[in-house]
Amino acid sequence: MSSEKKYSILIVDDESMNISTLKYILSSEYKIYASCDGEDAIEAAEEFKPDIILLDIIMPGIDGYEVLAALKTSEKTYNIPVIFISGLDSANDEEKCLALGAAGYITKPFQIGNVKLQVKKHINLIESAKENNERIDLNVLLR
Repeated sequence: MSSEKKYSILIVDDESMNISTLKYILSSEYKIYASCDGEDAIEAAEEFKPDIILLDIIMPGIDGYEVLAALKTSEKTYNIPVIFISGLDSANDEEKCLALGAAGYITKPFQIGNVKLQVKKHINLIESAKENNERIDLNVLLR
């Protein structure tokens, strides 16, 4: 991770224990925002523009699928990687999430190593994309 910027994560879950657990796992390396429902999550994503969103599927009110759909249609949030977090652990559940545009899928109960690896993988992708864009911009300038 670059020392210039501390990447940020928005954690969305209606269970405070899950938010606390993920904060414990990730807060030493990332700036953490949290939301406990879908509507607040959409607002928080637009306000804070986190680098990654960890999103629960089953929540009261707007569920994770609806939140993802709203995020993907917003100009401000469409490109934020969303990793679903869920107690649903069948292959069909994971396939559905990925087909809807999720970047990844983490099952509950959380495995510390898996959570860290999934998040780090997407941070690395973000860094690579930024580096490639900088190279492309530099090449355009050098013409």
